[in-house]
Amino acid sequence: MNFSELLRSQPVFGLLAKVAQQMGLPAYLVGGFVRDQLLKRGKAQDIDIVCVGSGIQYAEAVAARLPGATTAYYKNFGTASITHQGVQLEFVGARRESYQRDSRKPVVEDGTLADDQLRRDFTINALAISLNSADFGALIDPFDGQKDLRTKTIRTPTDPNLTFSDDPLRMMRAVRFATQLGFDIHPDTFDAIITNRERISIISAERISDELNKIILAKQPSYGFNLLFAAKLLHLIFPEMVALHGVETVDGHSHKDNFYHTLKVLDNLSAYTNDLWLRWAAILHDIAKPPTKKYYPKQGWTFHGHEERGARMVPAIFKRFRLPLHEEMRFVQKLVRLHLRPIALVKDTVTDAAIRRLLFEAGHDTDALMKLCRADITSKDDSKVKKYLSNFDKVEQRIAEVEARDQIRNFQPVITGEVIMATFGLSPSRPVGEIKVAVREAILDGKVRNEAAEAYPFMLAVGQKLGFQVKQHLTEPEIAALRPQPGLAEPTE
Repeated sequence: MNFSELLRSQPVFGLLAKVAQQMGLPAYLVGGFVRDQLLKRGKAQDIDIVCVGSGIQYAEAVAARLPGATTAYYKNFGTASITHQGVQLEFVGARRESYQRDSRKPVVEDGTLADDQLRRDFTINALAISLNSADFGALIDPFDGQKDLRTKTIRTPTDPNLTFSDDPLRMMRAVRFATQLGFDIHPDTFDAIITNRERISIISAERISDELNKIILAKQPSYGFNLLFAAKLLHLIFPEMVALHGVETVDGHSHKDNFYHTLKVLDNLSAYTNDLWLRWAAILHDIAKPPTKKYYPKQGWTFHGHEERGARMVPAIFKRFRLPLHEEMRFVQKLVRLHLRPIALVKDTVTDAAIRRLLFEAGHDTDALMKLCRADITSKDDSKVKKYLSNFDKVEQRIAEVEARDQIRNFQPVITGEVIMATFGLSPSRPVGEIKVAVREAILDGKVRNEAAEAYPFMLAVGQKLGFQVKQHLTEPEIAALRPQPGLAEPTE
């Protein structure tokens, strides 16, 4: 295939070719851009360029002819980056690499295009397009990457054992590309992953989680997890998930395989959301089933408390993978903790109080929780799935009705800690928190409305029952004045 027409249709390629010719540098488009053009995967936003010479000097000359472009130079690595009109151009000089056993950082030397293609991870990423006048637009494919694209195969350009031993992250990348593209990994390449899997220990957690997140964000992430499991890479990077695998049978009673159940939930959820952290919640929702599993002759298999224990496991897992430990982690932790709650609301006898409590605890994440719960309905019996989904339709209708009436999702009790302290002359302390919780529970139970006229007398009764004397009675305007302003946190007791 000749790409000259494509290159001439976009001015940036003409500029790259012109500058390279003026500098006397052989230059080529390489890697993912070439692969994705052959796969017709849409317009590229990232373009890699290799030159036989200094990539930084080449980038500087190109940048000088692109007004408004932003540039970054990494002289220690011999690379440069130019961003222009939403497209990122990455420059590097052709090189050959050699590795030491205990590091994935190579010893780099100047090389030829052939050297540079040989060092690349997979044949489908070793393709190059010439920017040179003698063969402008010609495809250079020394390892038959085009055939691997046609047969949908992930294969290394050289001995896969050497490829993965040198840079073990490439094992994760093989699984990631297979998952994203829907390709198979060549048997010899997959065998080499199994052989070299222990080498993953020299890779940083950040690099592993970056590849893992890309697998999770694929259209069918279960494919990648099955490959990681089969290669026993998952056993090394995510043993808690591997512990879900297997079925145990006692007295003829078996539980389901929670590993494959989790993958089904993940795929179900991925069909209608690209939210990475919601997908992580699917992965971790049953993560504590192995340590909570028990068998009782009359009850069968139970996993009591796995949702709470699972929520407590989330921070350690996020920390090990170097994932964000703030808002994102708390979101996943909340969904793991609450993922069984909506199921209990399926019964016709469920009370408004139960709905209010779920809305209060889930808050703005209620919709995400319901998506997870719907995805959690897995069965080979389609009639059961339809029945359970229909029940969830009813639950969501009840939630909408209660929310419209009580606005619990944005719930802020009218009785704050400041109101309690001003009324009873207390300083921040445990009794203030106890009174506040009692008022909140009464509101959620529907005993009093979240209005000063009802909640304040209730608060007085609770405080007096605990032995505190009323120092001053507050009026409704005074109570309103003590409520925290939007965006400001209420003082803690």
